[in-house]
Parts: sequence; C-alpha cells; structure tokens
Amino acid sequence: MVKKLMIQGTMSGVGKSLIVAGLCRIFMQDGLHPAPFKSQNMALNSFVTSDGLEMGRAQAMQAYAAGLEPCIEMNPILLKPTGDTGSQVIVNGKPIGNMSAVDYFKYKKTLIPDIQKAFDKLTLEYDPLIVEGAGSPAEINLKTDDIVNMGLAKMIDAPVLLVGDIDKGGVFAQLFGTVMLLPGDERSLIKGFIINKFRGDPSLLDSGISRIEELTGIPVMGVVPYIHDLGLEDEDSLTARFDRRPDASAKLTIGVIKLPRISNFSDFDPFEQNPDVSVVYSTDPKVLEKADMIVIPGSKNTIADLRFLHEKGLVGLLQKKHGLIPVFGICGGYQMLGRTVSDPQGLEGGGSVDGLGLLPIETVLQKEKIQRQVSGMISTPVPGIFSELSGKTCKGYEIHMGRTVSPDDPESPRMITGSVTDVYGTYVHGFFDSPGITGTVLNALAKKKGVRIDTSSQTDQRSFRNSRYDLLSDTIRKAVCIDRLYDVLSDSSTLQD
Repeated sequence: MVKKLMIQGTMSGVGKSLIVAGLCRIFMQDGLHPAPFKSQNMALNSFVTSDGLEMGRAQAMQAYAAGLEPCIEMNPILLKPTGDTGSQVIVNGKPIGNMSAVDYFKYKKTLIPDIQKAFDKLTLEYDPLIVEGAGSPAEINLKTDDIVNMGLAKMIDAPVLLVGDIDKGGVFAQLFGTVMLLPGDERSLIKGFIINKFRGDPSLLDSGISRIEELTGIPVMGVVPYIHDLGLEDEDSLTARFDRRPDASAKLTIGVIKLPRISNFSDFDPFEQNPDVSVVYSTDPKVLEKADMIVIPGSKNTIADLRFLHEKGLVGLLQKKHGLIPVFGICGGYQMLGRTVSDPQGLEGGGSVDGLGLLPIETVLQKEKIQRQVSGMISTPVPGIFSELSGKTCKGYEIHMGRTVSPDDPESPRMITGSVTDVYGTYVHGFFDSPGITGTVLNALAKKKGVRIDTSSQTDQRSFRNSRYDLLSDTIRKAVCIDRLYDVLSDSSTLQD
C-alpha cells in the first residue's frame, strides 16, 4: 500500500522538477520515506549511478533532496537529443540506439512494461512516490499512447497537482486551457493547482484564484514565490542561466561556450557559490575574450559542436587566448581540445574533424558508451597555472562514447590532462564539485589577475545543495497548504499486487 502524488505542468519549464524536489524534502523531514519517479525524461543533463547506469540529472537531484542515492528505477527512460528531430534513447540506464521523433513515437508503447517494473520496484522500498510529468498533459497531438503525463497517472492511479508558471505570464489561461483540453476522466485526476514563480504580494491574485476555482472546480493549493539564485540544477536547455549578462562588478569571469548541444552544464555550479565570480554562457567572441578562463563544456554531439566552433570563428579565439588565460575542456570539450575527433562508425554522422590542437590527444568515437563513477587523487603532476591541483582528491562520473589517447603519452587519459600553456581537459563530470578543486582554480585565477577573492566559505557541492533543498522546502511549506497535500496523499489509490 503506497501513496503517490503526481506533479504535472502547463508547459515545460514551469518548475515541476524543483516542486518535486521540494516535496521530497518536506516528506523526508516529516519522517516519511519518499522517492522521486519520472517515467521518461528528455534532457542533456544526465547522471551516472553507482552501478554505472545513466539517468536524468533532475531525478538524481530529487533523490538527493529525499536523502537517497539515485537509482535507475527513478528514471527508466532518458531521451538525449542529438539534433532537432532525433534522440539517443536510453532504457534502464543503457543506450539502445538513436531514433527519430517519429520512430520513437511509434516505439514508446513497448516501453510500458519497463516503466511499470521500475515503478513497482520503488513501491517496495519507498512511500510516498512523488511522480513528475513532462511538458504539458494537454499536448493533444502527443496524447496517443502517452506514457509520461495523464497516461502514466492513469496507469499508476495517481492524483495530480497541476503547476503553472506566473513568471511567464498568463497563468490563469495556462491552468484553464490545460484543464479544458483534457477529457473528463483526466480532469478528475487533477486535485489542485500550484501557481509557481510569483513575484510580489500574493494577495493581488485573490480575485483571480477565486475565479479559476469557480471555473474549474479545482482548488489553488498555493502560490510559490520566485526563488532567486536557488543554485540547484536546471532540467535542461530552458535554464535562465544561459541568459545571464556579464557582471561588471565580479572580480573573476568564467566564460562557458554555449554549444548548441551543451550537456551537463551543472559542472559549473560550484563557481556560482562565490559572489566574486561571474559565470557567463556565450558564443560571442567579444564576451568570451574578456573571461579569465574559457571552458568548453560537455556535448551530446562532439563532431557537430566542433564544427560549430570552426563556423563561429571560436577556434581562432581559443588558439589566440591559450597561453594568455587557461582553457578548460570537460568530456566533449576535452575531446575538442585535441588534434582530431574521428567517427568511423557514423555514430555522430561520420567523418573526422580537426580539433583545436591545444592538447596532444586524439579521440575515436566508439559504439560502447563508458558510464561510470570515478574518484581518486590527482597523482600525476599538473603543469601550468593549476599546478596546485596535484595531490587533490576528485570525485565525479564519466559519460562518453569516445576513446582518447595521446601518441605522445601512453599513460593517457588521466583524471586531468594539462599543458604548460594552461590548457586542461578531463572526462570527469563533477570535477569542480570538491571545494579543494574549485578553491584552487579560483585562487590561481585571482593570483594571475592580481585580485583577491575569498574562497574560505567554498563548500563541497553536495553540502551546498543540501542547504538549498532546505531553503526550497521551507519556501514551499510557507506557500502551499501542506495539510491539503497530505489529504490528497491519503486519498490516493493503493497499488495492487
């Protein structure tokens, strides 16, 4: 007998993932044993479990909010877009191939047993289950064989709370339109509305709330305020951080190249802990030229994004800046720093592309995907500006299809590869999560620039996120009627064996 609650949204980006995380934290604080679940996620931010399985980063974040280690049952299907019309399909943590949107739409119904099995396994260990939908349940062109919104809610017999984003405007139209587009049996599953990201005095919404409740017969269970600089991972490319402008008051600027297929940009969250540091995502050479360090992030399609760097003239900028400021590549960005990236099996369209030539490495893409957690000490001496990274401990995970070697160095790849011209690369996502790593990098940059910054309060990312989960749960507790949430949970149907 397991209680469950499903959080759906009027559209993508309304804050479903954070609402789920906050509820997981609340129920954990109240002595329950909650767990998150999302049947299908589409995102380029992903995570690798301790047993080497790949899942959505958002569900990993929600698991940590609940005080749990992430497991693949929390997100059995992950779609990682490879372009505008296709994705790599990952089922139970392992890739099964690339599919076009049309082909996947025909195929997805065969995954229902995998979804049910994962959900049922969670019910054996956790209660309640907090389930997240995807996009909107009113995508009437996609409702056939739905496995992630109302189709899933009916499959597991879960009550639904519908979240609308007032920051984007038109929240009452969002809520009303979504409800009106649903058939009666699906409307009846919606037990309440949550209005999210409100700025100002919530009493200004009173008349609108009364009217939407009158029109739909569904209560508004809370108005959650906009939380500035929460510091938790965003779901995908809808993140607002890509729109940030350079902060003229910052003492240091980290310039991250905003690749078209950028992945795992949560790698740079630790830098955002420090108020003296501005992290800017851009493809504008004028912006990147002013950075104190340029980072090439992970990519879902290294070949295509490397071609993008050539087309945008960013290769010339990076070759010009290396030796003057540090250049750092992570995963796909690390591969781009080498001499060539080759794709003999056509995994990313085939062919071979010249890299930046800043590290003596060569990468060949292979079908077998490396997915593993890694930890250890940086035992090999690190050259250049970041020499003090030598001997530091690092923990993270790898997700890549490339095999990287150095004809000049048979021991490669290491946890970090560097050069005396201050070019560095690593396959490790989460490399900067340790305060010893981030603090060392920031102090070296500050010393080079001749400025002083305080890194004494820099904490490991796990501890930092824990404090943010508490902020999130406190905010939701004050904004949402928790007693009514418990009433919905108590009324939720029990699962039958």
